[in-house]
Amino acid sequence: MNSKLYVGNLSYQTSESTLETLFGQAGTVQSVRVMRDMSTGRSRGFGFVEMETDDAAQAAINQFHESELEGRRLAVNVAKPQTARFNGGDAGGRRSEPRW
Repeated sequence: MNSKLYVGNLSYQTSESTLETLFGQAGTVQSVRVMRDMSTGRSRGFGFVEMETDDAAQAAINQFHESELEGRRLAVNVAKPQTARFNGGDAGGRRSEPRW
């Protein structure tokens, strides 16, 4: 199992420190990252928490999946590896032509 967890359905006000405190109840937290919009800096409503061990990650899933935080019901799952979003070209997974 992977010790990196996807945490979805976060309130836009949820901070990294809030998630670190919450997930610390299940075990040692290595890192927390709330994904933010690049132009506004506002939370995008999901993030990632990396636990120290697989056992701690499983405990966090069991304890926090479908639990409530700041008025929202959390979705906590094992994070899937990131895949390239665009095919073609050798642009490192980015579009090679303009967007217009």
